[in-house]
Formats: sequence, structure tokens, C-alpha cells
Amino acid sequence: MPMSLDSKTPQMTKQLVLPFMRKGEARPAERSEEALSAAQEPEDPGRCSLMERVLSRDNLMAALKRVRKNKGSPGIDGMTVNELGPYLRENWPRLRGELLAGTYKPQVVRQKLIPKDGGKTRMLGIPTVVDRFIQQALLQVMQPIYEPTFSDHSHGFRPQRSTHGALSEAQAYAEEGKTWVVDVDLSKFFDMVNHDILMGRVARRVGDRRVLGLIRRYLNAGILADGVVVRRHKGTPQGGPLSPLLANILLDDVDQELERRGHAFVRYADDSRVFVRSQRAGERVMQLLHRLYGKLQLVINEEKSAVALYSKRPFLGYKMFPMKSGGVGLAPAAKSIERIREVVRKITRRSVGRSLKQVIATLTPKMRGWRNYYRLCTYPSAMRGLGGWIRRRLRALQLSQWKNCATIARQARALGASARQVRWITAFTGRWWRAAHHPSHSILTLRYFDDLGLPRLVT
Repeated sequence: MPMSLDSKTPQMTKQLVLPFMRKGEARPAERSEEALSAAQEPEDPGRCSLMERVLSRDNLMAALKRVRKNKGSPGIDGMTVNELGPYLRENWPRLRGELLAGTYKPQVVRQKLIPKDGGKTRMLGIPTVVDRFIQQALLQVMQPIYEPTFSDHSHGFRPQRSTHGALSEAQAYAEEGKTWVVDVDLSKFFDMVNHDILMGRVARRVGDRRVLGLIRRYLNAGILADGVVVRRHKGTPQGGPLSPLLANILLDDVDQELERRGHAFVRYADDSRVFVRSQRAGERVMQLLHRLYGKLQLVINEEKSAVALYSKRPFLGYKMFPMKSGGVGLAPAAKSIERIREVVRKITRRSVGRSLKQVIATLTPKMRGWRNYYRLCTYPSAMRGLGGWIRRRLRALQLSQWKNCATIARQARALGASARQVRWITAFTGRWWRAAHHPSHSILTLRYFDDLGLPRLVT
């Protein structure tokens, strides 16, 4: 019989209710909880090994909640996140037995290619939701083991850390006078990870052979690409919850050596910067990094790596520059601005056949996300310029939807335009980008777009 639920269960199950249940049945989330608790004997914390901690009821319920919250695409079996609970109710005793016995075999991951700049692609490996659930349970137990010993200069995929923390640290180094940066780009890092080297690093802190074997099987799981399963002997595809932690475990060796030598550095995932006071010092550090990464059988991309002034090397989508008033400023990098412009161009195409309000509804989350990420910007002119360009795109769209001189004149007068402004705008009918320039600013104003819900990039 399933174990009875404790007094905290009702609060948890409210968040885990599935979208279907028959009248009079127990809540599906309660049944999921019972399934995860079934056949689970009381554990002695003093004798509990790592796999038992992974499979503890509280850890599994937290993993289930996280996987549901993260959502994500199905794996090769087509199972969705909403179907995970019913599946576990039927199959968890078997899965738990296999995990405890060390015989569980992860399923092949589904390949998904993400476009990158220059026509290149980045490969994601999408595990099944069951494997994402098990990886999440592993992550929650392993992360507290490694987290206290990771370098303070590592910011990627760690609790309470972010790109903004990495950028602030880099900015502080530049303000200290370390104006030269060693910018290292690892060639296809997630595809090049050596499994034996990585497992050796994991085994330094993890002694449970069942956990080590499970991680190894996740690393070796094949990839379904174009209907063909490709077996892997190296690499840890992005897409699973465990991959970022494994990346930090591997790269921590380099972090610790840089710390031991007293270098000023900052790392976010596989993107790292070392700040020095001269080009000559930077070249020495570059040679050191070649040796350190070489020991991990990782390759530095020579074309994308360099020793240069910090103002010449964008970092995490930002560029740093010396301000006239002193200190170091931050602004969106040129490539970042061009990427958001391309997104806006696609959304505001005049052939989309949607109203201005609908277009703004699509554009709003993009602009809010941009504004939030680039809130460290100390150069508001760049943000104002981008905001003005976006509004001009929208003015051109609105004018084109009004189509002819008579409609434009009527709508402009309704918005308070003078006779001179109406003549100017209607003179450029059909040339919408030109017509969207002054004096249409005085008609389709900043307040006009505020009322439609368009966020400002600079408040």
C-alpha cells in the first residue's frame, strides 16, 4: 500500500495537479506522490548513500515540480511534461528498482539545431521528460556537493549568480587598471568534452558507483539525428538539466589554477576573460590557458580568441568602454543591437496582415526582455536610439495600414494634426519609411505608443 501523506502534502499537491481527473478520484498529484513514495523503506541518514538521497521522496517531488515548471519540448518518445505524472504512477516502482540496481538505461536524446550567427547552428540534445526528471533529481543532490568549492569567479549556471554578476566583476577589473583582456573561446566546448576526464573529476567527490554509472550512461546516450541514432564517445549535449553542472565540474580545474596564480578573471559557462595590465602579460596568460585547457583535451579557437584592450572585446552581449567622466561604462554590443533589430524587422513587416495592436502585443515581451537584460547599460543614448527606430518602424506600419491619402488625412486630423502636417505626411504616401519621419512624430507620439502598451527601453 502507498505510504500515507504527511501534513505538508496538501500544500505541495496544489501545485502538482494534472489537467485531468475523474470525479471522486484522488488528486493525480497525490497519486504521483504516492507512486514516488511506494516501496520506499525508511532510511537511516547516517547510512544513506548518494543514490538513496537522489531517490528520496522530498528530492523527487522537488524534481517533478521543477521539470513541470521548466516545461520544454518532448524527447524521442513524444511524452509531454503533462503526461509525466501519469507515467510515473504506473512505472515508478520499476524505474526506482532499476536505478537502485544500477541497470537503468537512459533513452536516446532528440537532436535540435538552433541557428547561430554566420549561418552556423548549435546542437541541443533534448532528453525525454523521464530522463529530465531523473537528471534534475541528480542535479539537486550533486549541486550542493560541488557548489561550495567552485570558484567565486564562475557565474554560469549556478544558484544566485547571473550574467550581470559576471559583467559587474569584469567592469570592476577594468576600472582597476587591468585594461588588457585575454579572451578565450573554446571550440565546440559541449561537443568536445572527454568522458573519461570528466568522469575522473566527478569521481573525486562522488563515491556511489551507481550514480557514476548513471552519469556515464547519460554521457554515452546516443543522439537521434535525421532518423539515425548516432552513438557518442565524447561531448555532453546542451539540453539536459545535468549538463551545465558537469561543464562547471570540468572547467573548475582551470578556475582553481588561475586563482592559485592570483589572476583576475571571470567565467560564464565556457566564456572566460582574464584581465591583465599589459599585452605582454596577456600573451603569457594565453600560453598558460593553452596548457590548462590542453590537459582537459579542450581546444581553443584561435580565430575567436585574442589578447586585446577590453573595449575591443564584447562580453556576454555587452561592450565596455572608458567614460570621459572616469570609470568604465557598459552598452549593448553592436551584434546584440543588430540581432534585436532583425527580430523587430520580422515582427513589424508590413506584409504581416495584423493590426498595430497585435504587432505591439508580439513585440512587447521581446522589448521587456531586452530592457531587463541590458539594464546595466550606462550609455542611454544607445537605448534611446533603438527605441526611436522601433517606433519609426511601427509608425511606418500604421501609415501603410491606413493605405491612402484620404484615410491618412482623416486619421491624422483625428489625432490633432495640423493642415501642414497632413500635407507633409500624405505627400509621401507609399514611401512609408520616409512618411514615418517628422512630423508624424507629432501625431503618432510616444504617449500614443504608451497607450497601446509598448514598453520604453529608457524610462
